[in-house]
Amino acid sequence: MSLTGARIIVVDDDPELRSLLQRYLTEHGFKVRTVADGTALNQALAREPADALVLDLMLPGEDGLAITRRLRAAEDPVAILMLTAKGDPVDRILGLEMGADDYLAKPFTPRELLARLAAVLRRTPRSAPAQGHVVHFGPFVLDVDRMVLERDGVRVELSTREFSLLTALALRPGRPLSRAQLIDLAVGRDAEVNDRAIDVQVARLRKAIEDDPSNPVWIKTVWGAGYVFSGGAA
Repeated sequence: MSLTGARIIVVDDDPELRSLLQRYLTEHGFKVRTVADGTALNQALAREPADALVLDLMLPGEDGLAITRRLRAAEDPVAILMLTAKGDPVDRILGLEMGADDYLAKPFTPRELLARLAAVLRRTPRSAPAQGHVVHFGPFVLDVDRMVLERDGVRVELSTREFSLLTALALRPGRPLSRAQLIDLAVGRDAEVNDRAIDVQVARLRKAIEDDPSNPVWIKTVWGAGYVFSGGAA
């Protein structure tokens, strides 16, 4: 299977390593983004899903094990190649038990990482790539890359947080998302946001995109679970 264009996010707090891996993996045909921690990863995933993460175990704040556990609990299919500076085999076992697909100890060569990453992607079903990262639903066009929502060609004004929330829902059509998942995907776990704030943002979104916000068509409430987007897929 060709891996050209696979979407990779490198999650590491070492800026030099992030830069090196971005350059190297881009040269080998991957679409690469880099972030320094779990909060930035949540925001990146809300904007666009990834096919694989190169995820450092030792991160400030939420570490790689916690991120892996959270993503797997949310049934995110992203492949995870975990990095660690530790040589303790217990770390490797814990990472795999949490749901990582493979494990690579630092220091490593970029060529070895490339081979491991390619192997992980080949054995992990990839989500269908978003074509231009655009979601069409009814009269609306959601352009994730440009951070623009249009209705019949006219721009709909949304706040950054409202746009992130809509993106998190629209990229997972038909999948109920809890308020906690929406906080992780659209805002970031470390943000000072509670369930009530998500309800308020959803109410605002409905006013912006629903003809009848009290009887929503696009963002439906799943009682006891959260919210689900009923529009088309990217």
